[in-house]
Amino acid sequence: MALPVSLSLTGDQHAHLQNFLFPGDGKEAVAIILCSVRDGDRRVKLISKEIHGIPYEECDRTSRKVTWSPDYCVDIFERAALEKLTIVKVHSHPGGYSEFSDIDNVGDASLLPMISSWLEHSHPVGSVVMLPEGQLFGRVINQNGTFDPIECIAVAGNDLNFWYAAGADPEKSTFLASHAQAFGQGTTERLQKLSFAVVGASGTGSPTIEQLARLGAKRIVVVDDDKVEPRNVNRIWNSTVKDAERDRSKVDVIGDAIERIGLGTEIVRMPANLWNPDVIRSVAQCDVIFGCMDTIDGRFLLNLLSTYYSIPYFDIGVKLVAATGPSRAGGISEVCGTVNYIRPGRSSLISRGLFSMSEVAAAGLRRNDPGAHAQQVDDGYIAGAIEHRPAVISVNTFAASLAVSEFLARLHPFREEPNSEYSAVTFSLASMEFFNDPEEGICQIMQGDVGKGDTSPLLGLMELMEGARDD
Repeated sequence: MALPVSLSLTGDQHAHLQNFLFPGDGKEAVAIILCSVRDGDRRVKLISKEIHGIPYEECDRTSRKVTWSPDYCVDIFERAALEKLTIVKVHSHPGGYSEFSDIDNVGDASLLPMISSWLEHSHPVGSVVMLPEGQLFGRVINQNGTFDPIECIAVAGNDLNFWYAAGADPEKSTFLASHAQAFGQGTTERLQKLSFAVVGASGTGSPTIEQLARLGAKRIVVVDDDKVEPRNVNRIWNSTVKDAERDRSKVDVIGDAIERIGLGTEIVRMPANLWNPDVIRSVAQCDVIFGCMDTIDGRFLLNLLSTYYSIPYFDIGVKLVAATGPSRAGGISEVCGTVNYIRPGRSSLISRGLFSMSEVAAAGLRRNDPGAHAQQVDDGYIAGAIEHRPAVISVNTFAASLAVSEFLARLHPFREEPNSEYSAVTFSLASMEFFNDPEEGICQIMQGDVGKGDTSPLLGLMELMEGARDD
């Protein structure tokens, strides 16, 4: 049985398509999307890399159809074949007709097999329709020459949009009724179909996983290579002293707890380091990423993965600052945290100033060669290592709840201001204040990596070449 196919776009790509396909004259228009691929074991994910609008003057356009000569696209098709990319044709229905028309059926039956033959690879070739309000639906041609629906089309913008094929809605569970009343029917339906990656299963990761499961998440990929230790039982939900004594992995402790809840969430347990090609492949198949780590190189890697595969990424950071001075020794002067929402193709954790590429390199050296790192610290080439920070379960849970609420606000917008005003949300429990920063600028370091999908080596990093294999 063929794996389900999905399509992912950034918010900017979606906005560009909408502007081009609806120029205001009431006539259909057409564009070609060059897509990379995440050819996974759970789904085949098409990732929009480039959009090429076919000029209006090259088309015969009416309110019900658009035709053009495929000769105009020869260079695009040849490049796709050379770079092992695939093609999705997208056109508009300015009248709002929410199905493929008879004209579409005839055109796709001729065009898609021709494109597939031209590309000479097994990646799906698709056709998508955009409606005036921006909704998308689509299909791919299969090996039998018939059409299969694109299961999900995802747009990672300031708001998160997921459009599903007709008939894909699961039955509503009674335990979700209260959430349907709070956030709307569309929110609960999406949660039952979405897959999440939570990287880091300790302080902020464990309450994040708990909340997602109780909200009805379809699947959660849990990544952490550590075992439960006595020192962290007090900040990992559902862990026990016996778990620490038995040296159990964090992903097994949390996975067992979620399965005991019995709400149907599938837990994919990955007791491995994020810098493992198999982990990268698994996370890259997810719809949403939550980063619950404090390592610089790990956060950089998740930001890069989000960019390559156009996946929305919520980064959670917590900080407790010890008070200084003899009168306040042993006290705390600040309890704060920040949730950064990374919208693929825009600013990054680097461009926002959370860390620099030199700090990423130093963190990588510390992970791969602690001795060499220590020597460079002693020699003054790099700053000293960050020590373990104190963690308090109430603060961690507060930050995790803020991150999940931030996700819900983008899945089903409910704030007074637009989501573009909330690229980062910081809380201070010392001053009892919230601060938000708007989305500004584009990361020049990662800009060229948007939508690259599967590459060799993965994410363009030689460190991920060793042990890499195809699913």
